[in-house]
Order: sequence, then C-alpha cells, then structure tokens
Amino acid sequence: MFTKILIANRGEIACRIIDTCRRLGVGTVAVHSDVDANARHVDMADEAVSLGGATPAESYLRGDAIIDAALTTGAQAIHPGYGFLSENPDFVEAVDAAGLTFIGPSAHAIRAMGLKDAAKALMVKAGVPVVPGYHEAGQDNLAAEADRIGYPVLIKAVAGGGGKGMRRVNAAKDFAQELEAAQTEAQKAFGNAAVLIEKYVSTPRHIEVQVFGDGTKAVHLFERDCSLQRRHQKVTEEAPAPGMTPEMRDAMGQAAVRAAEAVGYAGAGTVEFIVDASDGLRSDRFYFMEMNTRLQVEHPVTEAITGVDLVEWQLRVASGQGLPATQDDLSITGHSFEARIYAEDVPAGFLPAIGTLHQLQFADGARIDTGVREGDEISPHYDPMIAKLTVHGPDRATALAQLTRALKATRIGGTVTNIGFLAALSEHSGFAAGDVDTGLIERDLEALTKSTEPCTKTRALAAVAALGLHRSVPAFAGVSLWGGVEQTARFAFDEDETARVETLSPAQFRVTLPDAIHDITHTDGTWRVDGSKTAASVWCNGTQGAVFWGETYPFIVVDPLDRAAVQGGGDGVTRAPMPGLVRVVDVKAGAQVKAGDRLLVLEAMKMEHALRAEADGTVAEVMASAGDQVTAGAALVRMEADD
Repeated sequence: MFTKILIANRGEIACRIIDTCRRLGVGTVAVHSDVDANARHVDMADEAVSLGGATPAESYLRGDAIIDAALTTGAQAIHPGYGFLSENPDFVEAVDAAGLTFIGPSAHAIRAMGLKDAAKALMVKAGVPVVPGYHEAGQDNLAAEADRIGYPVLIKAVAGGGGKGMRRVNAAKDFAQELEAAQTEAQKAFGNAAVLIEKYVSTPRHIEVQVFGDGTKAVHLFERDCSLQRRHQKVTEEAPAPGMTPEMRDAMGQAAVRAAEAVGYAGAGTVEFIVDASDGLRSDRFYFMEMNTRLQVEHPVTEAITGVDLVEWQLRVASGQGLPATQDDLSITGHSFEARIYAEDVPAGFLPAIGTLHQLQFADGARIDTGVREGDEISPHYDPMIAKLTVHGPDRATALAQLTRALKATRIGGTVTNIGFLAALSEHSGFAAGDVDTGLIERDLEALTKSTEPCTKTRALAAVAALGLHRSVPAFAGVSLWGGVEQTARFAFDEDETARVETLSPAQFRVTLPDAIHDITHTDGTWRVDGSKTAASVWCNGTQGAVFWGETYPFIVVDPLDRAAVQGGGDGVTRAPMPGLVRVVDVKAGAQVKAGDRLLVLEAMKMEHALRAEADGTVAEVMASAGDQVTAGAALVRMEADD
C-alpha cells in the first residue's frame, strides 16, 4: 500500500478520497487554485500545493505542475478523481514517465475507449452488443447509412460527451441540416467533427455497470440506473435498476466484464448501456454505449448496495495487489439513491448560480459527499455542485421515501438550488413506480419545476426574520416587561410585500399581512404558528433569507428607506446587493446618466432588481455583461459625478 498519494482534483471527490486514505493510514497531498486556497479539500489533506490561477486551465489541468507537486512532496502515486485529467492518456504517460503510479487504467485502455466509433468496433470483436448503426471512419455516405439503419436515427460525435455533437433526426429530409449542426458543435467542443450514426431507441433507459479490473481479470459490481436525465446530464441515480431480472443482470454484467478485459482494464470503470425498454427489460435489448475509464460521480450508490469502498479497491490494485474479491463474493443488499444538489436557478432554465453558503445543513441518516462548508462560496470557475446526497434502505420504496425526507430536510441559504426540483422528482408517480426512461423529466418538466407559492404562515415567518427577530431565545425567557412594539417589515418572494410585526415578548410576535394575521412563537429553535408546532426553520442575513418548511422558500429583505444605499459604495461604484445573474446592461462607458436612470438589471432570488444611478454623471466603466453570475458586493458600474 502507498504511504502518500497526491489527489489531482478538488471539491467533493477530493474530500471523498481523503476520507478513505485517512482510514487506511495513507498520507494525502492536495493541489489547489488560488480561488480554492481555503477550500475544504485543502484543509482536510495533510499537505497542499498551490497551482495558482483560477480557471481549470490555469490550475487543475496543469499536468506538469501536478506531477512536480507529487515529486516535490514525496507522493508515490496520483489519484485523478473524475473530470479534469482523469481520462487524459497523455497525462497518464507523463505520470508513468516520472516514476509515479497513476491510480487508474492505462493510457492504452483510456485511448481504446476514448473514441466512440473505435470503442464500438472493439466491443463487437469482444462479443458485446452494440446499437445497430454506422461506426466506420468514412464520413462521405452518412445520409445513405441513415437510410439503411432506418429513421429515427441519432447522430453522435465520435469524441463526444455531455450531449454535445448529438442530434436526433426523425426523417431523411432533416438529415443534412442536423448533420451540419452536429459536426459544427463537435468540432468546436472536441476539435473533431467526425460522427457516427445509430438507430434511435424510442424508450431508452440508461443503465450502467460498475466494473473493476486488475489489468487482466475483471469483476462487476452490478448495475446503476441513470435514466433520469436532463439534456443528457444525469440528475438522480439508483442501484440496483428497477425492474431488473436476474437473467438480464447476469447478461449485462458478463458483457461489461468482457468489455473491461478486452482492453486490459485496471481500476474502477463504468460500462454504459442503452436499454430499449419499449416492452420491459429484456436480455436481448441492451447495447453498449461507452465506457467511462474512471470513478463515476454516482459511485456511492454502488458502494451502498455492495458494502465495498471503491476508492480503497483503487488504492490496493494500483499498489500492486490483486482484485480484492471474486465475482461470487459480491452481492446486492437493499436499494440506494443519489441526488446531485447544485447551486442552480431551476425556473431560469437550470442556470448555474453562485453565492455564499450562509446556511448549510443536511439531514441526519443520509450520506453526504461535499467539498464545501457553511460560509464557503460557490465559485463561477467550477462546477456548481454543492453535495451528493445518498440514501440506502432495505427496499426501493423505503429508500425513495428516505430520499424525499432527506431532500426536504436539507437547509441551504445564500444561493438558489435545485433541491425543490429534486424533491418533486422523488415524489413523481412514474419514478415511484419504477417506470423511468431518459425522457421522463422533459415530458413533465413544467410540473417538476413549478414553484410552490408561500402560504400566509410562511410569509409571516419571513416577516419576522426580515426584521432580524428570528434568533431563538430560551423557553424560560419569562414575561417581558415591555411589549406591543410594532414595526413594518418589507420583504419579497416573487414581489414586494409589507407586513406589520408586533413584538409581544422576545419570543412572541403578531404578524399582520394584507390577507391574514398569525401569532408566532419561537423558543428553543422551534417555531409555533397560531399555537401549533411546526417543522419550519428560518435563515436571514439582513439582505436575503429563506423559510425552510417542507420546501425552501427564498426571499429578499427590502430596505424601506433607500434601496440605492445597498447598491452604492460611496465611491461611485454600483455593486451587486446579493449574488445574482446580470440580465440586462443598459449603459456603456461614456454614457451620460441622470440620478435614477437604470444602469442594469440583476436577477436574484427569482426576482429582477433594477440598479439605478445615485446621481447625475458619466459612466466611466462597465464591469459586467449580460449573462454574468456575480457575487454579493461585486463591482458592476463605476460612475464619475458631474461637476
């Protein structure tokens, strides 16, 4: 076993690798960009080396700097995690040339599976079923090949991933136009315009098999169903796949093992299959799609049902040990789900979001893989994942109920998230029945993304918090010698609202809304509304907040005196009052503006906020563009006042 390894990654996967290394007594070296200098994975590691920069190209993609860091710190091996350099064969060769061990497959295996057309030709030779289609190198007769296969067909970039360079074509008349679009997108994304043509599977399920090899032999650790996707991106995964028969599981597992052994695979990998589920799961209706030559994001569900630590297996095999188990040693226990929690604005089309995690609290009993802590910022430079939430139960129904409960008990304040969407998905009737395919989310997207309007009780809690009165007091606070103090709270969910809040004691309030009156009590962390105990909790930092009550209801605090005071810094600079998305920029450098003129529009907490000039003047500099995600306090426009 190694004594020290370097982790060439960041965020939750780096933290997850460190957890296993700590248990095994293996020292760890973290690398980080300037932005990540105080990140969780840096604090967890025994040592840390700065790569500089902010963007991945300036930091985590600098293979030479990462190898130098490993040599300088005395690390014996490099674990790539996933993403960044994890499937880069040139990096693997450079690691080997430096006398270090790459904790993963060989450069040969990565290259063999890197191009979809070559990989499928290899799979045919290995006896692994592939989707009927055209996978040859020639690109001159693609329309004729599509006619031969039969419409609908799928055009896919041979070097593709993440849905880029992919087009569905329903009829021959549309083929030329869609082919040009796919090739153009593939060239821009991957530097390779080549495509392949496949028969389109009308009721597809995405089922993948976890494999593990030692370079000669391989085993499989059963399947995961990753059919719940949006725009070809996985949202929620589960293991085992619902409706799976023993015959099909055995057939898919054996096919995945043949695929791994065909390239001499070492370490953890995933063989992805597309399954035609038009008439249930049948052992003659699954087809090889691609192989991911790394540890997958969704590996925790496999660990949950098998009891295996896949990172430990990676370390053992890379250090020269054989496979830790035989196929007969492996079995399935119970059912597991994983949900990916992101900072993203779902109603705005799942746009990535940023912000400071002022509140971060997860449900007890769930496995949480995260690279952030309360108080950390979600950076615009990297993937906006906050955490992966994994549950495990004795059966699918129980595990799904645990998933719903855990999502609804998660409290995140300071940025918008996709938790409401994930919770709605977990309660979807088709999902609950196991009737899943890759089109489920898109078919029901409107219902899944519909926001629940806050009731009057929720709005009353927001009013109390907007005034800063939500801090808990002990139950024995006793009778106040004062009372009847009334204040006006201004806050907004979807639009501005005013409420009168009468403070009866430090823990008792009467809130008068335009359409309701509620008595609120808050003692020992428990909120009571009109005398009834609730499961609600509240967070507010003075400018933004949220009521957590089955769902997350974010709101903003409106300054009743001078909203411009939040914007201006007294130096002629208009700053973002909170994290948000720049929707519109109305001015250019050199423009003359009057006090009150709109400078730009910032979208935050589901609302649009017009930021206006505080005085007459000239726009000296515009520091934001439409589409930018900005942090609270970010400089947006600098003005020079008129004499």
